[in-house]
Amino acid sequence: MESVLSPATLAELRRPRPYPAVSVLTPTHRRDPYNAQDQVRLRNAVAEAKRQLEADPAVTRERRTEVAGHLDRAMTEVDLTHAEDGLVIFAAPGEHQVWSVARSVPERVVLSDTFLTRNLVSAQTAGRPFWVLSLAADRVTLWNGGVDRVAEARVGGFPMTRRVENFDPERQQRIGDTPSAFREERTRQFLREAGTAMNAVLRDHPRQLYVTGEPAALTLLDEVGGTARGAVHVPHGGLAHGTHETVWQAVRPVVEAEARRSTDAVTRALETARGRREFAAGVDELWQSARDGRVRLLAVEENYRVTVRDAGDHLILAESGDLDSREDIVDEIVEQCLETGADVRFVPDGTLGEADGMAGVLRY
Repeated sequence: MESVLSPATLAELRRPRPYPAVSVLTPTHRRDPYNAQDQVRLRNAVAEAKRQLEADPAVTRERRTEVAGHLDRAMTEVDLTHAEDGLVIFAAPGEHQVWSVARSVPERVVLSDTFLTRNLVSAQTAGRPFWVLSLAADRVTLWNGGVDRVAEARVGGFPMTRRVENFDPERQQRIGDTPSAFREERTRQFLREAGTAMNAVLRDHPRQLYVTGEPAALTLLDEVGGTARGAVHVPHGGLAHGTHETVWQAVRPVVEAEARRSTDAVTRALETARGRREFAAGVDELWQSARDGRVRLLAVEENYRVTVRDAGDHLILAESGDLDSREDIVDEIVEQCLETGADVRFVPDGTLGEADGMAGVLRY
């Protein structure tokens, strides 16, 4: 299953497909007893997609058989034992993909000439993804981070390793030694190569970077320059050989402090916007402002969800399942704001007070 959404991957997902491009969305659960229903719900959603394919006169028998086959193959790739909060399946002539997302999605089946990406985009943004690069004289490991965990990432040539004579990484982790290897030109060159590789990863997958390692290693990485130079340093050795849990515990206080600073900055920006009459709040007002490209900064509370119905020139609240209801309007607004260059921040529930779950700073 896929989980890392880069700008290049998103652009590829958004390109037009031969009809029908099928998007199947279903909520999933991380724990018992709720996850027991996930397999049944997923089977029902895929069955509904096949029913719509069968009923659509614009879909030929040959194409219907091909896309249904891709849906079946996608089902075999689903791993619900590691489910997050939502699952998205894309299937079209010649292809299929399965995406696990750490944000709830509405139960939905869509046939179109493009895939439905708004829920992926919103989940990626809400997850506040970051990288952790862990340095040692003999190994550089890259970790993919989210709101509550990290996992080793095998992209961009990472992990990078080299043989170092008389180097004991366990001793370094145990007593905090700065090994003489960091003063060797071969080590310096190794870390320069790691920095260059990290710069390439950041160009394809831009996000906040945290770097762990001995002070000597952190200094060497700074010498590389480029995008890795703006990283947040976490002086902690031994993590290049560590587990995902030890890395998370080391970086967690720094990540949480950065999140608090980001939330405080958003709150100040919203207060300033009120005084300048550049403030908007609520799903109806922000939906229109997002469509007009007026939103410069969008703040959304992490668990804010609302179901609405389009009443022409505005939105009104609706019950889930109502005819023409839109259960992912928040994700739609998030994606539209990102498309027009807005800065989108997810903040803890309750941060926005009376702003009804989401608020924004307008460009004009």
